[in-house]
Amino acid sequence: MQSVDDVGGFGFDDLDACAYPFLRKPHAEPNRRSWQRITAHNIRPMVLNHVRRGSGSPLLLIHGLGAGLQSWTPILDRLAARREVIAVDLPGFGETPPLTGEVSVATLTDAVADFIHEQGLGTVSTAGQSMGGRIVLELARRGVGGDTVALDPGGFWNDRELAVFGATLRPSIKLVRALHAVLPTMLGNPVTRTALLAQFSARPWALSADTVLPDLRGLAEAPATGPAMDALTKGPKQAGAPAGTLPGRATIGWGRRDLVTLPRQASRAEAAFPDAVLHWFERCGHFPQWDAPDDAVRLILDNTA
Repeated sequence: MQSVDDVGGFGFDDLDACAYPFLRKPHAEPNRRSWQRITAHNIRPMVLNHVRRGSGSPLLLIHGLGAGLQSWTPILDRLAARREVIAVDLPGFGETPPLTGEVSVATLTDAVADFIHEQGLGTVSTAGQSMGGRIVLELARRGVGGDTVALDPGGFWNDRELAVFGATLRPSIKLVRALHAVLPTMLGNPVTRTALLAQFSARPWALSADTVLPDLRGLAEAPATGPAMDALTKGPKQAGAPAGTLPGRATIGWGRRDLVTLPRQASRAEAAFPDAVLHWFERCGHFPQWDAPDDAVRLILDNTA
């Protein structure tokens, strides 16, 4: 159970302001009363569920498909020992309600950008993994935030790789849903754990059930899993940013044995973001926080201010 101090929130007057995309009034002062939302639909207040831990310069964590902010559990405490960590549940994941309209990488990024504005985070450093890695690169491309660390980001596949991604991950999600009731038992056995996680981890037999269970349950339970998969497989690929246009440093980390976003896609990410520095995680699959937690912590802390 999270305490009131742990979980961010607002009063009723604030909830309306952080629900949807914002348009800023021309020449308005940068405060929350200067932001106006334009929508053709009924107003539905919503705020991204989030936790804050630690102290120091802020670091915003954006998860991929799976458990929401709990996906960062393997490394969150170590990051919070040095920084004020803010970890969010994207819309439709964890405890944040789904979007009421289109689900796309653009609208999910809008939700995070609105959160950054509403929280007064300004040039906050960001780190994201998988879909979250794509979102933090998109934020940087838009000029939002500060230093950026993207771990195994999506969006840099070619058409054939994208078809394989959808054709392999969708059945994996269906399998996890079918096995939902027995997941704790199966993950407790290294043989069945290895069979279930071979697509996601380079060393699944070495992981604990507690590390991976939240993400697998999130894949099965999150209402946004299906719409987010459609956004990733049917939407546009990730756009890049010309040299000299990012708001801070950019670092891209990639697992040498990633079977979800393949290692050869890293060269396309470098071409799209020429200012970014590429870091390889050795003996690592799609989740550096699982397979290489110490290296992931160092990479994030060393490359964000």
